[in-house]
Amino acid sequence: MRQFARFALCLTPLAAAAACATTPPAPPPPPPGPVGETLMDWRGIITATDRDRHQRQDAAWDLALDQSRRLEGSGDLSRLGDLIVPDAARPGVRPPVGDYRCRTVKLGSQAETGGLGYVVYGWFACRIEDTPRGLKFVKVTGSQRPSGLLFPEDDREMVMLGSMALGAEPPANSYGQTPDRDMVAVLERIGEARWRLAIPWPHNESNLDLIELVPAG
Repeated sequence: MRQFARFALCLTPLAAAAACATTPPAPPPPPPGPVGETLMDWRGIITATDRDRHQRQDAAWDLALDQSRRLEGSGDLSRLGDLIVPDAARPGVRPPVGDYRCRTVKLGSQAETGGLGYVVYGWFACRIEDTPRGLKFVKVTGSQRPSGLLFPEDDREMVMLGSMALGAEPPANSYGQTPDRDMVAVLERIGEARWRLAIPWPHNESNLDLIELVPAG
């Protein structure tokens, strides 16, 4: 009789809704974000050391430019134009994905005496890639090859958290794995098809590194 009573209850609409309905399936997980979308904010990832470097980037510009004017250097600064102008950023910072030509300019010297005030290097190969975590900068050739994710900040600036590979080493590790290779950089557009990465207080040699990027085409 108890079994029959339970069965009878399931024949009524209210009981069917309350006692006899099956649990609905769980909703499917949200789809992954589109390629090129940054999923995390850089402020939640950056190390304390690099946060300090980023906060003192204006001081890096001031010291490095002062040393570049006072000390002997290698290369021609007079032809660099807006690359070495601190406030040269333009709107529309997000760079197109693809291959780039890039060159590094080191400004200032960490040496107490005898250091070069600036060094202008030749051109190498770089790339801007789409990844599931966002845009990524990669320097492909050269003895110093930084790479890192680019995080949107505003229309004039993106922040890169990256790492450095040296010599014949494989591509750089992810940010945060090797503290003495980590870096923070600011990407800005400084021309119609010209960008720069400004790296304040690098680990070695200079006080400000600039990487100029122009499309390889």
